[in-house]
Amino acid sequence: MRFEPAVTSLLETDLYKFSMGQAIFHQFSDYKTTWTFKCRNKDVHFTSEMVEEIREQIKHYCNLRFTEDELTYLGGITWFKKSYIDFLRLWQPRYEEFVITDDAECGLSIEAGGTWLNTSMYEIPILAIVNEVYFRSAYNYDDLMESFRRRLNEKVNKIVSGEYNIGVFSEFGLRRRLSAKAQDLAVKTLADRSKEFPQNTRYVGTSNVYLAKKYNLAPVGTMAHEWIMCVGQGNHKHNPAYSNWYALDAWVKEYGILNGTALTDAITTDCFLRDFRLTYATLFSGVRHDSGDPFVWGDKMIKHYETLGIDAKSKTLLFSDSLDFERATKLNEYFSGRAKVAFGIGTYLSNDTDVPALNIVMKTTECNGMDVAKISDTPGKGMCKNPEYVEYLQRCIDWRMKH
Repeated sequence: MRFEPAVTSLLETDLYKFSMGQAIFHQFSDYKTTWTFKCRNKDVHFTSEMVEEIREQIKHYCNLRFTEDELTYLGGITWFKKSYIDFLRLWQPRYEEFVITDDAECGLSIEAGGTWLNTSMYEIPILAIVNEVYFRSAYNYDDLMESFRRRLNEKVNKIVSGEYNIGVFSEFGLRRRLSAKAQDLAVKTLADRSKEFPQNTRYVGTSNVYLAKKYNLAPVGTMAHEWIMCVGQGNHKHNPAYSNWYALDAWVKEYGILNGTALTDAITTDCFLRDFRLTYATLFSGVRHDSGDPFVWGDKMIKHYETLGIDAKSKTLLFSDSLDFERATKLNEYFSGRAKVAFGIGTYLSNDTDVPALNIVMKTTECNGMDVAKISDTPGKGMCKNPEYVEYLQRCIDWRMKH
């Protein structure tokens, strides 16, 4: 490797990978998935040297193992069970499950295939590796870190001064971080200076489990789109327009009333609301926004709770889509007093420099040999290799919404 390891611990992933992982382990251990990398930036190219460094970094990641100290920490989180912790004691990433080539328009192609138990765990570390290798290779990294440090201090100072009023927020930036060093600096700075924040702003934690452990913060996160897509569309007998019902049902079987923030936009929020009826709306502590107009979405969710006779003030609206402190302030002030409001803020905290961040994703594109897709509230955020399947999924959703 030309650079220091980008990922040094198997805890260095988002909490929801473990939350979903336990439910996969107990209910869907035989499911198989394929994950595909995509760079959405049209002006970005990965050189052959970058691709080779990414291979070496992934090999290093695949040699990592959980330590007993890390497993003890995970075991201390309320909803994790001993059976899953014992599984993690044996678990290891497998380099043999990756195909990494330069056969793509951007110069980098990554695909991973195997059991869902394995491949789900790869997404976040791989994206972190790709980001760090790219920015260390394509730019003067010291200059980037200097601009990152300057911008971070400026935005934190604006919280302290009261210019930003964002209520409860967490750091969600692992997958698109500039580097491990940059994210560490962001999380530590927020933790150290949170005591200076006004009473109306509270920093609660990070999705990065490794950094949550390191800085004694709350690890944050529940489920991702892959959960709804694979549970709802991986079984060939299921009507995919009911993906949310299958996913919510399986989640409640695993966690009951614990660890419950439902993601609404895997196959559009309107379709989600058909299944988010009284039982699930009561059991889940809140809902997460990840696409579409957040103000329209929040109003819609509050109205839905009220229609069900549930006090929306008892539920959390978690916003996590392309946020910065200014946008979070506007949302917090708009929904204040109408519901609990929280924010998961990613790239703005982990990769805000003088150059644009990458827009890269790694999504599940097949489950059990069948295409899977999401149709979010923002056109173009989905990713599927088969346009015919997307059309089929849309027809299923349309039929259900009309009947």
